[in-house]
Amino acid sequence: MFNAKLNVRKPSNEPVFPYAPGDKETKMLKDAIADLKGTEIEIPLIIGGKEIRTGDMGECRPPHEHSHLLAKYHKAGEKEIKMAIEAALEARKEWAEMPWEARLSIFLKAAELLAGPWRYKLNAATMLGQSKNPFQAE
Repeated sequence: MFNAKLNVRKPSNEPVFPYAPGDKETKMLKDAIADLKGTEIEIPLIIGGKEIRTGDMGECRPPHEHSHLLAKYHKAGEKEIKMAIEAALEARKEWAEMPWEARLSIFLKAAELLAGPWRYKLNAATMLGQSKNPFQAE
């Protein structure tokens, strides 16, 4: 029996930065965009926590700038799809057996990372990958 008293905080939204000219946030976002644009990356498949490289490659290009190559990614074939389904079903069992407090802590940690150290990189990736402005990326 779970016998603990929980303190449930009132939900609140993360503040959206204004990204005004000269702001620290604007500079950090521009730096993240320049960093991503200046680095061509290779994206493997991640199946069951393992990186898989098939050699069958596709390209990631910004919708607003087709001439720029952001990344190359490995395409999944039938074999990789079956592996991913098996891994997902196994992970589902582990997730279901995990106490809800542990599952909650995973989501809270993800929110902390997205609002903190990963914010500018994620916003930059969203802006480049989906042609969004800073406010849409937020």
